[in-house]
Amino acid sequence: MKKKNMAMVSLIMAGTLVISACGSSSAPVETTAAAASAETPAASQADKAPAQDVVTIQIGFENTTEEPIGKAVEKWAELLEKESGGTMKLQLFPNSALGSKSELIDQMIMGENIITIADGAFYADYGVPDLGILYGPFFFDNWDQVWKLLDSEWYHTECGKLADKGLTVLASNWVYGERELMTKTKVVTPSDIKGQKIRLANSQIYVEGFNALGATAVPMALGDVYTSLQNGTLDGVENPLSTLYGQSFQEVSKNILMTGHILNFTTWCIGTDYLNTLTQEQQELLFATGEEAGLYNNELQEAAKEDYRKKLEDAGVTFTELTDEERALWKEASLSFYEKGSQFGWSQGLYDTVKAAVQ
Repeated sequence: MKKKNMAMVSLIMAGTLVISACGSSSAPVETTAAAASAETPAASQADKAPAQDVVTIQIGFENTTEEPIGKAVEKWAELLEKESGGTMKLQLFPNSALGSKSELIDQMIMGENIITIADGAFYADYGVPDLGILYGPFFFDNWDQVWKLLDSEWYHTECGKLADKGLTVLASNWVYGERELMTKTKVVTPSDIKGQKIRLANSQIYVEGFNALGATAVPMALGDVYTSLQNGTLDGVENPLSTLYGQSFQEVSKNILMTGHILNFTTWCIGTDYLNTLTQEQQELLFATGEEAGLYNNELQEAAKEDYRKKLEDAGVTFTELTDEERALWKEASLSFYEKGSQFGWSQGLYDTVKAAVQ
């Protein structure tokens, strides 16, 4: 399972954005010149945040602190405060307490001192559409393909484009988990989900991906899902087991289909403008501790996976595993999503380009 700890991590060195593959490459790989130029202001503005001042950065996320990813964020806060000698602190806002992901990203682009968890599906909505393909349904066959792609020149280049758009990726090495489908009634094949109202994060990629599978996708903040499942506004929700359990959805929904439809690595991002107000040393600490906390997260995720399944089963949830033939039906249904590339603003031939990069 060492591959699950491999990751792409952005590091700012001497004003240049550098992305390395943790555990898979000894030599860092530089992004495009455009990405480097996006970080150049960091050096020129290094005096804006004197090292002796206490820098407090808000970090908002939709998970609880009982989930592995929430515990890892707490670890990140501990690491940053320790490594900075108490001059840098993360102020945690779990369970969407600081606002929705989209609201936070909008504030970050405007220069607010915020970090949030996001992925390519959201980055697609903020000016780098090609990253969205990584979060389409049934794109990856296994985690080895994920890590190989994150170690590719293609991914490095896309992160550079994102920095130019106002969002800098701090760490990409956080496993979020395999996203599974939880429903109030049992489903096995795409025909079973036809017309069912399934909660998705508020992103075009996620929404259109599940619409392609036959569902009626309903974008909604995670904090509103429990009540919506309870009152019948929703028929289901998708997320890793840790999140499904952490949100107590087992109390109002009793079926999980192990689709693994998205092998979900996630990233933490910060507004490029705000990042550039920090000193070079502060930036490096932020990147390095984010990477270290990511490795801790991955250990927690691996250890917790079976534990969460048992907890869900003990709560009365029925699990269904897909046969090879049933999985093939889901993958076939997903192809109509990838045929809509022009609708998402994808580059010509993107599907083939990225598929080739993971082989």
